Amino acid sequence: MSRSAHPAGPRYADVLPEGHYAAPPADLNALDPKVWSRTVARDEYGVVTVGGIPVTRLAEEFGTPAYFLDETDFRTRCRSWRDAFGTDADVFYAGKAFLSRAVVRWLHEEGLNLDVCSAGELATALDAGMPAERIALHGNNKSTEEITRAVEAGVGRIVLDSFQEIVRVAHIAERLGKRQRVQIRITVGVEAHTHEFIATAHEDQKFGLALAGGQAAEGVRRALKLDGLELVGIHSHIGSQIFDTSGFEVAAHRVVGLLKQVRDEHGVELPEIDLGGGLGIAYTSDDDPREPQEIATALREIVTRECAAAGLAVPRISVEPGRAIVGPTAFTLYEVGTVKELPGLRTYVSVDGGMSDNIRTALYDAEYSVALVSRTSAAAPMLSRVVGKHCESGDIVVRDAFLPADLAPGDLLAVPATGAYCRSMASNYNHALRPPVVAVADGAARVIVRRETEEDLLRLDVG
Repeated sequence: MSRSAHPAGPRYADVLPEGHYAAPPADLNALDPKVWSRTVARDEYGVVTVGGIPVTRLAEEFGTPAYFLDETDFRTRCRSWRDAFGTDADVFYAGKAFLSRAVVRWLHEEGLNLDVCSAGELATALDAGMPAERIALHGNNKSTEEITRAVEAGVGRIVLDSFQEIVRVAHIAERLGKRQRVQIRITVGVEAHTHEFIATAHEDQKFGLALAGGQAAEGVRRALKLDGLELVGIHSHIGSQIFDTSGFEVAAHRVVGLLKQVRDEHGVELPEIDLGGGLGIAYTSDDDPREPQEIATALREIVTRECAAAGLAVPRISVEPGRAIVGPTAFTLYEVGTVKELPGLRTYVSVDGGMSDNIRTALYDAEYSVALVSRTSAAAPMLSRVVGKHCESGDIVVRDAFLPADLAPGDLLAVPATGAYCRSMASNYNHALRPPVVAVADGAARVIVRRETEEDLLRLDVG
C-alpha cells in the first residue's frame, strides 16, 4: 500500500499517522497575534520584544525559565470584558488561573470583581486591597476556617456546593451575627467541550447539586429556610476552553427552569444567575476564541429569551473569565540546553524548565505553540518535541512543533499563552525552583512574583 509523503520529510512518514500533522508554517519567524499578547513583536534585529523590551535583555536581567506578563494586554482584556458586559452584569476574574497582589490591584483598578477558591487566594485578595464585597468564594469542600474568614471579611457571595455546606455557612454566619449572601452551584447535565456539548450523564462529578433528581431544588428549599443565608441566585459552570455558546444555551434553559420552579413553589424570584467561566483562548493558530462582546451579546440574548418564555424578570448575569483574561497575556521564556536528533523520529529540544513550570501538557495533553525568539532563522523546519529537564519521560512542554533546523544550545524559545494555570500549578518537582513572574509594560519590567531560591526550599525543610 502506497504512503503519501509527510510534510516534514520522508523519514517521518514511517512513524507518524498519515495526515496527523499539518504542513509546517510558511514562516517559522512569524508570530500569530491570536496566540501572542498584544505588545509582542520582532525588532529590526529579529529579536522578539514585549512591551518594547527584547527577550535577550529580559533573559539577562531575570534569567530563565521565567514568565513574562504583558501588563498592557492584561489591562486591555480586563477593560474589554468589563465594557462588553456593562454595568448591569458582573465580571468576576477567576483567581485560580493566576493570582498575585499586583494582579489584584490591576483588577481593582480596571473595575473587575474577583473569584477565589481557597484561604490563600482570599488572603492575597484582601491583602492587596480588593474590597471584600467584590469577592466571591468558591470550592467544593470549604473548611470552617475558610468560611469563617470569608464571612468575617464580608465577601459579596459564597457559592454553596453541598447540603452540608448550606448548613455550615448558615451556622457560621448566625454565630457571627451576619446574614451571608450566597448562590447555590448546580449541575445542569451539560458538559461543554471546545466545539460541542453533550447533555447527558454529567452529574457524576464532585461539584454542585444535580438538577436531575431534584437535589438542586432541595438545596434551594433548605437555603431559603435558614436565617443566616440570603439566597441571591444560582450558579452553573459547564466546562473549560469553550469556543462557542451552544452549551451555555442549554445550561441557561435549565437554570431558568429552576428559577421558575423556585418562583412557583416559594413565591421568590432570585435576582442573579452566574454562568461560570471556561471561555477558551488560542493556544495554537488552529484555535478560534470568541471576543468578549460576542460572548456578552450571546449570553444576554439566551438569558433574556429563556426568561421571557418563563415569565420571569431578567436576573443580573455574572461570568467568571480567568484563562480568557490572563492566559494570552504571558509567555514562558526558556534557554535551549540539548538538541538531540532521533533519526527517523524527531528532534528532542531540551530546555531549562519543564513540567515544574507547565504541568498542563503532561496533565491534560494540552497543546502549545513555541517559537525561536532570540533571533530569526532561514533554516528548514524541523519536527521537534520541546521537553524539560525533569526525570520523567512525560516531561513535555510542547509535544509537536516545527522549529528551525539550525536550533542550537543557548537559543531562547518562548511558549505563548502560559498566563493561566502554569505558575498557579507550578511545583518543586526534583526540587526545581519555581520561576518568577515579571510584568512588562511601556519599556519597563518588574518582578511581581520573585524566583524561588534554595534558601526558600531549605527554610521549609525543618530537618
